[in-house]
Amino acid sequence: MYSANAALNQAYGIVLTVLPIVLAVMVILCLIRAIKGPKIADRIVAINMMGTITMVIIAILAVRMNEGYLVDICIIYAMISFLAVTLLTKVYMGIYAEYNQKRGKKQEKREDKTDDRVTVD
Repeated sequence: MYSANAALNQAYGIVLTVLPIVLAVMVILCLIRAIKGPKIADRIVAINMMGTITMVIIAILAVRMNEGYLVDICIIYAMISFLAVTLLTKVYMGIYAEYNQKRGKKQEKREDKTDDRVTVD
């Protein structure tokens, strides 16, 4: 029975060592997506995913190191990440609304110019 318990502890040790490395690679890929993303929505989702993966890494470290305070840090990081994504979304919505407003004014000016050019034969 002791050997099965030791084997299980060894397996947990391997998983808890390899998993943060894999997740760190995923964070780097999300960072690339956040920089390269064709649309702002892709960037916001990538930043949100980076925050989520970071929280998972902190939680894994809490289990691996057997430190309870890391769970508190993980919860605080979750709140900060949520606020950051909410702020980015609000900023994006403001920029998008401003862009649509400018585009609507330009379209109205074009329509006014085409109305002036209409001549009757």
